[in-house]
Amino acid sequence: MTTLGEALVAALEARGVDFVFGIPGVHTVELYRGLAASGLRHVTPRHEQGAGFMADGYARVTGKPGVAFVITGPGLTNTLTPMAQARADSVPMLVLSGVNTRASLGLGMGHLHELPDQHALASTVALVSEHLEVPDALDQALNRAFEPFSKGRPGPTHIQIPLDVAGAEAAARTGIDAPERPAPTQHQVSEAAARLGAAKRPVILAGGGARMLDLELRTLAERLDAPVVQTVNARGIMHGHGLSVPASPSLSATRALIEEADVVLALGTELGPTDYDMYASGTMPVMAGLIRVDICERQLARHPADMNIHSAAESFVIDLLAALEGDAGQAGGVARAARARAAAWAEIGSDYRAQVEILNAMRDALPGAVMVGDSTQPIYAGNLYYDHDRPSGWFNAATGYGALGYGIPAAIGAAIGAPDARVLSILGDGGAQFTLPEIMVAVEERLPVTFIVWNNHGYREIATSMQHVGVTVVGCDPTPPDFAAAAQSFGIPHQRVPAEPSKVAAALRAAPADGPSLIEISAPQFVPGQDDR
Repeated sequence: MTTLGEALVAALEARGVDFVFGIPGVHTVELYRGLAASGLRHVTPRHEQGAGFMADGYARVTGKPGVAFVITGPGLTNTLTPMAQARADSVPMLVLSGVNTRASLGLGMGHLHELPDQHALASTVALVSEHLEVPDALDQALNRAFEPFSKGRPGPTHIQIPLDVAGAEAAARTGIDAPERPAPTQHQVSEAAARLGAAKRPVILAGGGARMLDLELRTLAERLDAPVVQTVNARGIMHGHGLSVPASPSLSATRALIEEADVVLALGTELGPTDYDMYASGTMPVMAGLIRVDICERQLARHPADMNIHSAAESFVIDLLAALEGDAGQAGGVARAARARAAAWAEIGSDYRAQVEILNAMRDALPGAVMVGDSTQPIYAGNLYYDHDRPSGWFNAATGYGALGYGIPAAIGAAIGAPDARVLSILGDGGAQFTLPEIMVAVEERLPVTFIVWNNHGYREIATSMQHVGVTVVGCDPTPPDFAAAAQSFGIPHQRVPAEPSKVAAALRAAPADGPSLIEISAPQFVPGQDDR
């Protein structure tokens, strides 16, 4: 007899899943029945939140859905935060959870891990949440859960499997649906090509949906002589290119570049405030002649545009390049991009410029590394202005949902998904304490992750915000642990260096390339009452 749990593992393999991040429990034992004999590798985090963030980091570097196995009740609720981060950043993630027996659901009888309505709770965050009422429905549920990963805007999906279904006999598989990705019409491509070809000052906005289109965007930008502004989730494309503007569109300098354009092409960007209005001004840059391309129809309806094109960014760019007739001529793009970069660099201020110089030193010390960040000062600085050198190699949780504790487990997931790359996990001392135990997963897996803790002894960004609006600073100085002792307990090397680019670069070059290590950067400590600008 093949059980539902065994059929589930086989079905995941058939859909290209390689890794499962999860913590087994009595409510998921049957889901593990076929795992040991399968080709799937199981990675055990120390908390279900870690499982979700690892799945997220894995998905970002591979483009494949990260998969998490969690128990009912606390396992699912612990995973909701990573699911929300994945939804905000359009990251494909499948969460498979147990749930209590079908006959007990909703009765409030006090069963272990019972929730009033777990399915409804998951549905508030997941793009799709399926309740597997009978074993025969497995393939249909998986097809619906996998559909957003290829057809629309990705995000988290969820399937819950009752205890009395997980061990039941499974039906024969009914097959895998392969939905087509949306593509532009010939008329849309021709019209966009005509408008862009006639533009005198075009600008391209590249969002997370274009993060893997490095070569294609270089070619398109050169054909149009158009500067390319990258949101946080697109950083890493067009490194060092004269038409690249790796600066936040919330900056006045970048907004000026956008507002001077006569045609703006927005590729795979939701035009959300954490990228375009992070200073909460209530305004967006004016975008003349906006041509918007997005894989999600609902997203297209949220902002007015001259042209809305429902398409994957890759399909559109490839078709557009074929439709453009020669080069568009000189639009002064390189000079416009250079002016925007210089103005943005000046605008971010000396403190953030110093932190970006440290990021530059990290990048140059380990070319092609993946940098994964939590909400911390160097990440805030880099999100404003930083030019990374690897597509999909710069991502963090400081935008979108903004979950602390992301950096450590997401870096572990990234290292598993990109075994050829060094991975740098950039953390604050406060955020590091959310998920510090997950470092043991990197130890067990011998992952080349260097955990870099920016230790300023507190929540400096929050303390600064409180001070600037006249609120007495309270609760922003949690005592950090002894990170050297913590590293020793993990059995990994530790270095402590000052916040100087050359010293940080030297520490990175000295860090092991075949396993984890920890570098602690002694940053200036925030003192309430002093001006931190």
